[in-house]
Amino acid sequence: MSASLPPARAKICGLSTPETVEAALAAGADWIGLVHFPRSPRHVAFDQASHLSAQARGRAERVVLLVDPDDAVVRAAIEAVNPDLIQLHGRESPERVAAIRALADRPVMKAIGVAARADLTAIPAYAGVADRILLDAKPPAGAALPGGNGHRFDWAILDGADLPAGTMLSGGLDAGNVGEALSRTGLGAVDVSSGVETAPGVKDPERIAAFVAAVRAAR
Repeated sequence: MSASLPPARAKICGLSTPETVEAALAAGADWIGLVHFPRSPRHVAFDQASHLSAQARGRAERVVLLVDPDDAVVRAAIEAVNPDLIQLHGRESPERVAAIRALADRPVMKAIGVAARADLTAIPAYAGVADRILLDAKPPAGAALPGGNGHRFDWAILDGADLPAGTMLSGGLDAGNVGEALSRTGLGAVDVSSGVETAPGVKDPERIAAFVAAVRAAR
């Protein structure tokens, strides 16, 4: 690890059981992610998310992932989950991101789908209203989910890009390639979901531990 760089940070997203939340916490994950999106195999209802969030309180930052939420859903998420961060993974405009941040009165992370260099042009507008940017692989045409599809984008797209501090990388990451991803992009934080699963929505404690260990070893 370079003495000039802090350790890379890891988020485990799409957790849905006490056992896998505990696995992420035991592995040393920096964030745990709870998905509230009924079309996702990782969806958790707010009552369930409330218990999982309480389990992680004080041990990792808690993130609730929402997709194009209306104000009622945002309020319900805050009341049930009390997240440290709201992750927006839909087609929210910069104006909507700003409105959600104001309504929630807590930090917001905005996911931006990337498939080509041109997709990076959206970053400045969102960087002005979101606390973090998450660069994820753009879903293929016709995909049912905006993320968690297990695809990666060409990291060379980021070469020379002026990315905001705290930008995170996602999309097709696993324990076998996350070290290369961090080295190749120079980013300091990553987000994984399908890369620590044995089937969609089924997290594997051993894969979670291996992923976090690979992140720590990368820098």
